[in-house]
Amino acid sequence: MNLLEGVRVLETGSRIAAAFCAGTLGEQGAEVIKVEPPGSGEYLRVLGPLTDGYSMMWAVEGRNRKSVTLDLRDRRGQALFRRLAENVDVVCENFRPGTMERWGLGPADLPARLVYVRLSVFGQTGPAAARPGVDLLGLAYGGLLGLTGDPDRPPVKSNVTVSDHLAGVFGAKAAVAALYRRDVTGSGIGAVIDASLQGSILRTLDWMLAATDQAGIEHHRSGNRDVTVALSNVLPTRDRRELALVASSARQIEALGDLIGSPPTPETVAAWVAARDAFALEESLLGVGVPAAVVRTAAEVLADPLAALVPVDDPHLGCVRQQAPFPKVADTPSPRGAPELGQHNDEIWCGLVGLSAPELDDLRRDGVV
Repeated sequence: MNLLEGVRVLETGSRIAAAFCAGTLGEQGAEVIKVEPPGSGEYLRVLGPLTDGYSMMWAVEGRNRKSVTLDLRDRRGQALFRRLAENVDVVCENFRPGTMERWGLGPADLPARLVYVRLSVFGQTGPAAARPGVDLLGLAYGGLLGLTGDPDRPPVKSNVTVSDHLAGVFGAKAAVAALYRRDVTGSGIGAVIDASLQGSILRTLDWMLAATDQAGIEHHRSGNRDVTVALSNVLPTRDRRELALVASSARQIEALGDLIGSPPTPETVAAWVAARDAFALEESLLGVGVPAAVVRTAAEVLADPLAALVPVDDPHLGCVRQQAPFPKVADTPSPRGAPELGQHNDEIWCGLVGLSAPELDDLRRDGVV
C-alpha cells in the first residue's frame, strides 16, 4: 500500500541524513528524485564496504529513488533546480546551513507550497550552525555518547550512524505532518523543518535532562546494565557468546529464581549464564516468560525468520536481502534497487521539467547535467 502515492520528493545533499529522510518517504510510496553532482555522484556511492567496487551503503540507502545529475554551483544548474522544485512537494537537503541560500535555492527562493526539510548537525540557526560535523558530534553534543559504555572506560559510539538516521526519521515524520496540514486545511502553504542531529539525540534522552534539572541527578555510564531494572544485563555464555536478559517484574524475577535454583542476583544469574550455551539459555528463559535474546551477528539476522527482510533487485548485485521498509504496512511493495548515476535524466529533465533533447544535450556537454 503506497500511503504517499502522488507525493514527489526532491533530495539533495550528501551522506546519510537527507538520504534516509527522503528514503523513508519513498518506502511509504512517495516518488523520490535524487540530485547528484555530475561525474562523481553521491558520496555514498563510493563509501565502503565495497563489493567489486560497488558500495553496500549505496545499495541500501540509494534504493527507491530516481537519480538525476545537476551542478548546483552553476547558475544554469540552479535555475534548473528551481524549475524542478515547481513539480515536487518536499525538498530534503543536508548541506551546511547557508549553502542553499548562497545558491539561490533556499526556502525563500522556492515555491511557498513546498515542505522544505533541512537536516544538519546543530540546526540552521544559533552559534554552532556553521560548524562542520558528522554523526559522532551529534552523539557527543546531544549527550548520548557520554552515557554509552562501561563506567571505568571512555565512551563508546554505536557502530551505526544513530543521529543521522534519527534526524532523518524525525524529519520525515514532520514532513508528513506538514503535508497533511497543507493539503487538508487547503492553505497551500508548506513548512520549513529544521531537523538537527543534536536535536534528534536530545529528544531520546527521556527522563535524564529533567532529573538533572530538578534534582541534580546525573545518569552515568553503566555498561550493559539498566539502572532502572534490577536484573538487566548482557552476559557472557559458556560458548563465548553473549546473552541479553531482562527480568523486571516480580513474576519474571520469581520465574528466573525457580529456573536457576537460587535467589536471582546479578552475581548468581551471571554465574548460571556463564555455565551454559547461549541459544539453549534463550530457549529456557523464554520458556518461563523471562525476556532473553542471544546477541545476533549479521549472518544470524539474515537467517532469522523473525527478521523483517525483503529481496531487492539491485542492478549490480542481483537479488540482495535487505531490511524491509519500516514500520510495516500491509501490501507495501519491495523496494526498488538503487539507481545508476543519472539514470533518470531524460525522464525528469525532459519528461517532467520540459527541456528539449537538444537543450539537455547542451547541458550535458557543458557539465551542468
